[in-house]
This record gives sequence, structure tokens and C-alpha cells, in this order.
Amino acid sequence: MKVYELIIIGAGPAGITAAVYAARKKIDFLVITKDIGGQAALSWEIENYTGYQFISGPELVEKFEEHLKKFDLLLKENEEVIELKKEADIVYVKTNKNTYQSRTVIIASGKRSRELNVKGEKEFKNRGLTYCATCDGPLFKDKVVAVIGGGNSALDAALQLMKIAKHVYIINNTQKLGGDAIMREKVEGSSVVSIFNNSFVEEIIGEKMVKAVKINIDGEQKIVPVEGVFVEIGLIPNSDFAIDVEKNQLKEIKVNSKNETNIAGIFAAGDVTDITEKQIIIAAGEGAKALLSCFRYLSQNKF
Repeated sequence: MKVYELIIIGAGPAGITAAVYAARKKIDFLVITKDIGGQAALSWEIENYTGYQFISGPELVEKFEEHLKKFDLLLKENEEVIELKKEADIVYVKTNKNTYQSRTVIIASGKRSRELNVKGEKEFKNRGLTYCATCDGPLFKDKVVAVIGGGNSALDAALQLMKIAKHVYIINNTQKLGGDAIMREKVEGSSVVSIFNNSFVEEIIGEKMVKAVKINIDGEQKIVPVEGVFVEIGLIPNSDFAIDVEKNQLKEIKVNSKNETNIAGIFAAGDVTDITEKQIIIAAGEGAKALLSCFRYLSQNKF
């Protein structure tokens, strides 16, 4: 079986940047990913990525992918990594389709949407309940919808839906909305948005499709009629496959300033790690750092 110099897991901002750097360094590598873009593809209004005063998530990802595919590289799309382990000097990467071998790995697998875990959530998933406003927002034109959450993800969803839906309810479990001030001001100033703070979702209600959400506001129950529910309560690291790699209590992979993990030859970058800020531009920079550290490791070791 072929042994690559490097396998990059994930093709979001961190993984794509690492791949571009790897191609320029002439490393023999493989990229394995479920999709292109990761969470960045689900963002709508991006106003803080250097070089672009404004760009949407899908547009930025298109730029990333265009840059990536200028290089002759091996890309395995629609593959999910299910196990990673190192034995001697070889890292084994098992996916739902194959097993690969490499001298080094960069884990840039990002995060996925956190679920509510309330009654009705599983029953109405894709029947009015969704985790992606960018993907599904247009389906709710002129409808009343609810956004669950109060951070940047929820604000981003609300900003999109304000232009599409008839009315947007934000159900937030803290005393006030968080997130970036500019985004928050836009949402709070909209006439089509109503905000329920100190509110918890207890149940998603419906028949064939979503009809309402049952919420608890300061101990009192309230039924809010809606035709759509967008769950935006945070993200979970895609790190379960890396059993032997050290993680924090949030299941984020621990890395040092060189993006090294506790296992030599295994590096990590982007939102799957314990870096303090989760931003597209930071993930891209971390991907570059991880690749440079990986290149140094390959240069200094004889296999």
C-alpha cells in the first residue's frame, strides 16, 4: 500500500490552506474530506476577511476551491474519516471507503452543528427544522421562522432570514444576545425580528411539518407558532475518530504554537483545535502554520 508523506483531513479554510502550502512545497499528499468549505460555506455575510470588504461564505469557498484546484493534487471527496491511529512511523487513516497510510497527518476536520436534544427535533429534521440558514433559508420565503441561539451563528442566520422570512423569532437562553456588535445591532434594529431572551426550547411541535415551538421563558411556557426552525446553538468538534490524540473537555484537539498534538507527526489546525478564537481567517492561518510545522518534521526525520 502506498505511504504518503502527508494526509490532510478536511477541506475547510484550514485544510485548503494547508493543501495549497503542501502543493507549493512539493509534498506527496492526499486530502480526504466530506465536503469543500466546511462551516465557511454556511456563512452568509463575511465582512472581516482581509482583502474583501464583503463576501458571502459560498463565494469565499469558491475562491478557496479555485485556488486549490490550480494544483495537481489528489482529493478524496465524500469520504468520512472514522479512525486514525499511529503504529511505529506510519499513521493509518481509515475512512468509510478505504484505508490510507502516511508519515504525517494534519487534522483540519472542523466542527458540526450541535443538536438541541429536545422532543420533536429528530422527527421534524428536514421537515421544517434545519441547521443551515444558508442552505435552506430560501425555502422559507414569507414564512414565520424561529432561530434558536444567541451567538454569531444565530445572528448570521437571522441576518439572512430577515431578507426572506415574514418574521423571525430569536430564542436565546442567555440574558442578552452575544456575537459581534455590528451583527447584533442589525438584528436588534430590525422590525421583522422579535427576541426572546432567557428562553429555552422544550419541544418542536408539528404534524407533517413544523407548526410551533414550545419555549420556557423565566419558568413560564409559551407556544410560538412558526413554520420553520433554524438550530444555531454552537458546534461540536469533528474529532471522535482521533482516539489517541489528546483533547480538552470540549473534545477540541490540544495543540501547541506549532500545531503539534501529543503524537509526533500528527498535527491539527482550525476549529477542531483548542485555539481560543474560531474565525475563518484564523483557521486559514493555522492551516498554513500546521503545514510548515509538518514540512519541518518531514525534513528532519529519516523514514
